[in-house]
Amino acid sequence: MTTSAELIEVSERRSAHNYHPLPVVIHEADGSWVTDVEGKRYLDFLSGYSSLNFGHGNQKIIEAAQEQLKHLTLTSRAFYHDQFARFCAGLGDLTGKDMILPMNTGAEAVETAIKVARKWGYLVKGVERDKATIIVMEDNFHGRTTTIVSFSTDEDARADFGPYTPGFTVVKYGSTEAIREAIDANTVAVLIEPIQGEAGVLVPPDGYLTEVRELCTEQNVLMIADEIQSGLGRTGRTFACDHEGVVPDIYVLGKALGGGVVPVSAIAANEDVLGVIKPGQHGSTFGGNPLACAVGNAVIDLLNTGEYQDRATKLGEVLHARLRELIGHGVVTVRGRGLWAGVDIDSSLATGREISKALMARGVLAKDTHGSTIRLAPPIVISEEDLLWAVDRLADAIDSFR
Repeated sequence: MTTSAELIEVSERRSAHNYHPLPVVIHEADGSWVTDVEGKRYLDFLSGYSSLNFGHGNQKIIEAAQEQLKHLTLTSRAFYHDQFARFCAGLGDLTGKDMILPMNTGAEAVETAIKVARKWGYLVKGVERDKATIIVMEDNFHGRTTTIVSFSTDEDARADFGPYTPGFTVVKYGSTEAIREAIDANTVAVLIEPIQGEAGVLVPPDGYLTEVRELCTEQNVLMIADEIQSGLGRTGRTFACDHEGVVPDIYVLGKALGGGVVPVSAIAANEDVLGVIKPGQHGSTFGGNPLACAVGNAVIDLLNTGEYQDRATKLGEVLHARLRELIGHGVVTVRGRGLWAGVDIDSSLATGREISKALMARGVLAKDTHGSTIRLAPPIVISEEDLLWAVDRLADAIDSFR
């Protein structure tokens, strides 16, 4: 098997169809560019759903991984290892939190936050045992475990996976009043994406996150910010919550924390919240392993320079200015912040997948969501020249359907 067609045919025949990939087989990558098995190059405008904020093969991240591979890859948390302390302290300093709890995938981190919030509710807030509820948002995306899909409003993600986990109240995203009305004596947390990525890069109204923070403080409810896609430089700040100066009680992190090399996730909170977890109550064999921590340390070092946040801000202004020029020319709406955009295509013209395939034919890889929307999230290391070239390819792809 050497050609794209052969590899795709076997992949489709021998794997579960839980994804619907574009028909491209990537062999290698560098920076913002990937190359398929036939040698054709594409500009990556998805970045592994923000996992590759620092680009493919970032030298400092790769060197950290290679160096750690020579020494130690796994101990399990049955023992300490020499990368762990630095990772906990570094990520704690980056988030401004006392403690972290490392896991592997984003969904695991969300599940961890749910468990911590419930335990905090019982031990600290005094909620009656097994009555805790968490308020979540319509059109949320926090992963695909059975608990998480139980409060999804996306029927593709949810249907036929019941019985569903109780304990969640769904309210309208962007409405503080909806949250206020849903809070009762059993509410332990509000779980929110500062920007809803899977829903189409939906940015809430100005002041919304500030109001949610104030409401949670007032009602003695934890604010949990899922920054798995929006955090770690993507929006032009370290965290999307930073745009309003908001500090949640729990940060949920993943994707870019592993630098596109290994799965790394974590939650970060102060001791009065995370201190409720005791030995034996939560864990993961690979969570916080030496290789993951070494890679995470390299990512934290990159973010501590501020270079990537500044770059995402400046290039984000260029990206959004150019995308807005397409409104009325096959594009209906453009949303987003920093190097992250949701582009609504005129549905009478083409679907998001059709535009994505047309973009692929023109050397740019992006992905559709919810019918007529495509998401754009290039690596933060992308050059301005490549950024503008990709948007020009988008304009050309759209024009081909007119």
